Amino acid sequence: MPQPKEIELKLEVPADCLGRLKGLSFLKGVKPEKAKTMVSVYFDTDKHKLRKNGLSLRVRRVDGQHIQTIKKQGGRSVGLFDRNEWECDVASGKPELDAAHGTALAPLLSGKLRRHLKPIFETRVRRQIYPIHLEGSEIEVTIDKGQVKAGNRSSPVCEIELELKEGEAAQLFELAREIARTLPAQPASRSKAEQGYGLVAREQPGPVKAGPIALTPDTSWAQAFQIIARACLYQLAANEAAVLGNDSEAVHQMRIALRRLRAAISVFKDILDGAETPAMKSELKWLTEELGPARELDVFMKRVNMGAKANGANKLGLNAIIEDFSKRRARALDQARQAVASSRFRKLMLDISAWIEIGDWIRKDDELSCTLRDRPVADAAAEVLSRRRRKIRKAGKRLAALEARPRHKLRIKGKKLRYATEFFASVFPGKKPARRRDKFVVKLKELQDALGVLNDINVHEGLMRNKLREGQRPPTKELFAAGQLFGSEGARFDPVMKDAERAYANFARARPFWP
Repeated sequence: MPQPKEIELKLEVPADCLGRLKGLSFLKGVKPEKAKTMVSVYFDTDKHKLRKNGLSLRVRRVDGQHIQTIKKQGGRSVGLFDRNEWECDVASGKPELDAAHGTALAPLLSGKLRRHLKPIFETRVRRQIYPIHLEGSEIEVTIDKGQVKAGNRSSPVCEIELELKEGEAAQLFELAREIARTLPAQPASRSKAEQGYGLVAREQPGPVKAGPIALTPDTSWAQAFQIIARACLYQLAANEAAVLGNDSEAVHQMRIALRRLRAAISVFKDILDGAETPAMKSELKWLTEELGPARELDVFMKRVNMGAKANGANKLGLNAIIEDFSKRRARALDQARQAVASSRFRKLMLDISAWIEIGDWIRKDDELSCTLRDRPVADAAAEVLSRRRRKIRKAGKRLAALEARPRHKLRIKGKKLRYATEFFASVFPGKKPARRRDKFVVKLKELQDALGVLNDINVHEGLMRNKLREGQRPPTKELFAAGQLFGSEGARFDPVMKDAERAYANFARARPFWP
């Protein structure tokens, strides 16, 4: 069976906004194909073996025909993806596994899997397709409206899918931006299959951690950036629903996604020089700052609740402080939620997606730019890792003498090296590099953790200092408790600094895992 690849951009839209699509310029005068109702049944084992291997298997019924589709996700991305897909006609609503030879499902086709495969959930959607002919490009605009059902549970589906049949991917984004200017649309973070599995497992939106990055030594430098950036963007989008539900851990994971993406931009800065890049960095910084207070106050409240009581702070005053900062934390979470619910966030997601895939940085055709983009990732990654390691070793020699700001900058350098190490973990294969990498990461993490605690102490002291300096003097008991908290944070500094100095010494001796 052939292995066609398709390039698509999927947008999520509220169902009650679809009527506004009629006003889009590119749909005027376009006659849609006859609407179809499609019922797709997804198959897997009770333990979801296919899902765990990044596969989906469905049989779709449309116009009296049955079509079997096997999909393998080519890497986590948002909305836009390059994906392996295998389709064939089948006689009924049951899978024909003999037709799966030569597909990504073939390695899993044991007798046990054949026996345990069964229907898991289904999707039922009404599909309307508009063929769009632009200068040099043909794009299919598909509108799906319906629901995903698993037993007696269901969730709505409302998607606009832009599929490039011929031409340039840039025109996909031109159409997507016109859609986004007309109604609240943004790149989809979950496929129908992921929605279905979520229903089966009764999963509520929750925090999503970063996934592994799969690179090979001969992946080009530009391709490596795109793979890494897509994974970061996926984590960012995957935490949206939980952030909107005021989940503080999801805010933390979204901030991690932002830090990882911003670190990737720093790591690959030699090829990302372009007029669009500063705007992307600025918008990512905006979102980071909108989420920052919620995380800072969350960490502070945990410190107050876990440590301050044990230190004997005045109970009545402490309770008043806890109440005050709990309200501030709630306001900060609401600030984060509003930022993620905003049209600015939706625009950011679409703009970053376009920049990763077709930004001006990748269209530069001068000899130097082409040479830098085409370098094997193994060569470029070794240079980057060596350079960043040298900077940390140099700055850390004077760790005890560093003021808060340069110490914070050292911490950021450590984070960037840690993320780069995770990005390039698969680039240097073999048991020996893996052992060295594990040791290197442990030492780097110890340094990063100690510097993180020092930064937390500085932030917490600042919060309490501001509390003590507020224009309206707090009651005496509250003032006393605030002073005790301030003092308890200060008392932590020297022991943690000793930990940081030991961690730095251990890191400085750690051997690189790259050539």
